[in-house]
Amino acid sequence: MEQKGMKLLEGSIWKGIVSFAIPLFLGNLFQQLYNTVDSLIVGNFLGSDALAAVSSSGSLIFLMVGFFNGIAMGAGVVISKYYGAQDYENLKKAVHTDVAFGFAAGLLLMGIGMLLAPQILVWMGTPESVLPNSVVYFRTYFAGSLAFVLYNIVMGILQAVGDSRHPLYYLIFSSIINVVLDLLFVGVLGLGVGSAAAATVISQAASALLCFVRLMRTQDVYQVKVREIRFHPFMLRQIIRIGLPSGMQNSIISIANIVVQSNINKFGVMAVAGCGVYSKIEGFAFLPITCFAMSLTTFIGQNLGARQYDRAKRGAYFGIACSVTLAEIVGVIVYFLIPYFAAAFDGSAKVVAVSVTQAHTEALFYCFLAFSHCIAGIMRGAGKSSVPMFVMLVSWCIIRITYITVTVHFIPKIQVIFWAYPLTWSISSVIFLIYFLKADWVHSFERTVS
Repeated sequence: MEQKGMKLLEGSIWKGIVSFAIPLFLGNLFQQLYNTVDSLIVGNFLGSDALAAVSSSGSLIFLMVGFFNGIAMGAGVVISKYYGAQDYENLKKAVHTDVAFGFAAGLLLMGIGMLLAPQILVWMGTPESVLPNSVVYFRTYFAGSLAFVLYNIVMGILQAVGDSRHPLYYLIFSSIINVVLDLLFVGVLGLGVGSAAAATVISQAASALLCFVRLMRTQDVYQVKVREIRFHPFMLRQIIRIGLPSGMQNSIISIANIVVQSNINKFGVMAVAGCGVYSKIEGFAFLPITCFAMSLTTFIGQNLGARQYDRAKRGAYFGIACSVTLAEIVGVIVYFLIPYFAAAFDGSAKVVAVSVTQAHTEALFYCFLAFSHCIAGIMRGAGKSSVPMFVMLVSWCIIRITYITVTVHFIPKIQVIFWAYPLTWSISSVIFLIYFLKADWVHSFERTVS
């Protein structure tokens, strides 16, 4: 059997993390291109109202998809642990249980998303002028839920064993498909915002299929065999126990963001479009943050599984330093170049002005967001996924919602909403720093993941 993912368990720590993180970064870059291309093409061909319709669906989509992706993170930790410990019998059970969960979760999400879309968008206060297009975009997107969930599941398996290159190759291919289909459906045929979502679904299905074929054809110990895809109760309990807090964390953040979006909706279509544009730009800015956080989860999981505790700690410090530094550099770039970035999506002066205001409020605080995500990634890799869940429940949900609800009532300005993010990022960073320095997260691993 091949064992190509062992580079995270031996040799140079920084080379192992960086070589794993770079394909993740590029993969996330192309993943971000999916919705960004939708927004660019929709904004330029269909106008600000259509762009607002796509933007207003973002928080709701992440709420629905984020929960199941969090469970997939838990599966990745379990798989990393068994791979690092070279317990290949349990590794196979974990992989096949994870795939079975992906099929079940994808079908469930499809039904829930398509059924509840109109009512939830109304509850969010989506402007009436964009509501019909929002419903069409949302329902079309969730018709492809199985593809989205399965892609995250199979990609997570490959990353958990140290393979971040093949998901990158497949994402590049599917991103090209997405761009071509977006231009065809929206730009040439003029089919509307639903066709932009359809292009994304088709592209994601292509990358999911390629990842799945890779897992079936590999000769490594994590090979997927269709006849062995089933739920193993013990493995499912481990995956749920570790992944449920991550899923709840994603949902908690999404609920808070839905409250934020509902408040933004009150400022009108141009505000919705402007914030939507900024969110796409911000998505690219966050890539260094997310790639190091994901790398740390796999690195920590494998090395603690192999009982290499000192190596795990040294890798954690390196990952934090890199992510925080890169995040702040990117924040400075966004701060100064935001007018040009925003204008590429929508040339309307009002839309650009909203994007600029949000960037000038938030961009210089990306370092705090990076630190919080890195510690969360480390804790998940150590099997302590309930820690980031509780920290983010308090800071990114309760405090954020309370601040916005109270402050906007007295100061009805959109800048007040934007300040909610740097405020809560800073609070979570302080809490995470105290926990990271005081808690024995390394040696409690075996008691937490067993």
